[in-house]
Amino acid sequence: MTSSATSLPSLKSLSVEIHGGVAEVQLIGPSKGNAMGPDFWAELPAVFDALSTDDAVRSVLLYGSGGNFSYGLDLPAMAPVFAPLLAAGGMDAKLREGFRRQIKDLQDAVTSLARSAKPVIAAVDGWCIGGAIDVIAAADIRIASRTARFSVREVRVAIVADLGSLQRLPAIIGEGATRQLALTGEDFDADRAASLGLVTELADDVVARGRELAVQIAANPPLVVQGVKQVMNRRTQAQVQDGLDYVQVWNTAFLASHDFGEATAAFAERRPPVYRGQ
Repeated sequence: MTSSATSLPSLKSLSVEIHGGVAEVQLIGPSKGNAMGPDFWAELPAVFDALSTDDAVRSVLLYGSGGNFSYGLDLPAMAPVFAPLLAAGGMDAKLREGFRRQIKDLQDAVTSLARSAKPVIAAVDGWCIGGAIDVIAAADIRIASRTARFSVREVRVAIVADLGSLQRLPAIIGEGATRQLALTGEDFDADRAASLGLVTELADDVVARGRELAVQIAANPPLVVQGVKQVMNRRTQAQVQDGLDYVQVWNTAFLASHDFGEATAAFAERRPPVYRGQ
């Protein structure tokens, strides 16, 4: 990491470089497809909170390595978060409260993009699934390669998406489109993402185009740029936070289920899940 003001410990899931007022944050794994495990969730808010207060930074570009943005939540790596509550059958109130706090911590990690004083551009190539949608929804600008693929996939693994997509996407793509994508969990391509307004443009070299936009933003008066972001955030931030708080409670009550256990077993066994509504 190169910066005159920002200092961070060694990172495992992200790399950061700062040049000419632009911070480039790259997802680097270590899980396949840059899936989001414990290191990612600890490092994401540390990085974005640090960049937010770094005067050398005027804009941020976020992108993935290895041909994908991210496969989303790393279920095997995050199993210790879910396992105690599942083992207790949801009957231990102390475990439930601990689980609610863990959801809140993950939400706050995603929200670090939105609360950052500096505008964030998410440049998506390859797959952007589940928790990755939550992350890009918290960015200010989203662009994609023509081969990008997206999915609000949580419903397919028996989870109500709880990290921000259900709260932020309606303001970006509309209520109806958000409901369709979240209820089906369907995959969709870059052209559809653009037609919905999830991304504002498509590019052959999405990282290069992201750099162009980041440089263009960085050339503008920094306090005015930050003011634009803060004023626009004000329109929706209370509603978003209310929705995040509500889904914390919902998933604390209902995530520990037979269907979620079936989803995790089917994932591990590489077979289609059979849901019973229990």
